[in-house]
Amino acid sequence: MLSPESAAVVRATLPAVGGALDEITARFYGVMFAEQPELLDGLFNRGNQASGEQRRALAGSIAGFAQALLADPDARPDALLARIAHKHAALGVTEDQYTIVHKYLFRAIGDVLGEAVTPEVAAAWDEVYWLMAGALIAREARLYQEAQVDPRKPWRRWTVVERREETPDVASFLLRPADGTPLPAARAGQYVSVRVPMPDGIHQTRQYSLSNAPGDGLRRITVKRVASVADAPEGEVSNQLHRTVRAGDELTLSAPFGDVVLDDADTPLLLVSAGIGCTPMVGMLEHLAATGATRTVWVLHADRSPADHALRADTDRALEELPGARAQFWYEQNAADEPGARAGLMDLDDVDLPADSDVYLCGSLPFMRAVRTQLLRAGIPARHIRYEVFGPDLWLAHAED
Repeated sequence: MLSPESAAVVRATLPAVGGALDEITARFYGVMFAEQPELLDGLFNRGNQASGEQRRALAGSIAGFAQALLADPDARPDALLARIAHKHAALGVTEDQYTIVHKYLFRAIGDVLGEAVTPEVAAAWDEVYWLMAGALIAREARLYQEAQVDPRKPWRRWTVVERREETPDVASFLLRPADGTPLPAARAGQYVSVRVPMPDGIHQTRQYSLSNAPGDGLRRITVKRVASVADAPEGEVSNQLHRTVRAGDELTLSAPFGDVVLDDADTPLLLVSAGIGCTPMVGMLEHLAATGATRTVWVLHADRSPADHALRADTDRALEELPGARAQFWYEQNAADEPGARAGLMDLDDVDLPADSDVYLCGSLPFMRAVRTQLLRAGIPARHIRYEVFGPDLWLAHAED
């Protein structure tokens, strides 16, 4: 894929470019939004821009793609590309936007690195960019085609049939298409984008997992209200949904996307989550129950307390319908109030887990890193562990760390 000449230049300059990527991406976003502020309306997440998470995710994906090309010039890093393509499809990213990103990204590279960006260096990194962009454009075109979505019109109106208060900070919204047409196809574990108008008139978009079986007659998303912590502002979309959306209102959603989906294997299955990370796991669990699955299933969940454990009743109901399923819960507070629960953080060292298990992980990055280490120690191969991240995937380029 990458020409030998460009590979030599990229290998020689990767330390300098990689070391400056944070500064480059900061300048890239700053200039691009200053000159094209309309991109912040519905496409880019203002919260992730303010926290720097989007900048770090972009830097990591560029560096990860370049490193993968150098390690194996004839192959593509499919896991990295698939994760990004599904996120893009859920936002309605179009081919022409890659040209806009190229313009501002390479201007930022030149501004930051100055005379070090010779014509040869620029040409080599241009090749890297378009290899990555071309692969993503092709993948996203296939995703749009499979989902029967026009990327120029990716949004659809849905009616809120019911709002359910799951915990003091978590609410579920049951939805059906406002136009009465059939539900779009979905797979257990996928997510949808929700596009919400904010009080200042700007639209913001967030992804929420489908928290019920995709074969149900309704779609369900379960939203945790993100509070302000220290210097981090509150989650503007989650709080807007909690404050304003009631039964009878309408929401704007994308088609379902996401590459971390439940397969139909018969191997033992571990659904491992913490906090609101339970949402895709409950969707998978309900799908297993609805389809009469007989595989061995472990549901492992950690939370602050039993009162904070969202979708617990739905979890218990699905477990009762699955003869090969069992559960273990950990609570940092009030664990004694819940029969069979363990106190503290999730600890798998004395849990007898099948070594041939397929694992799905969802929760905060620190949680997933810690649990993944425990799973590897238990003899579960890294290739059997899949994970979902809410927001920019800051782990993607370093998933083997």
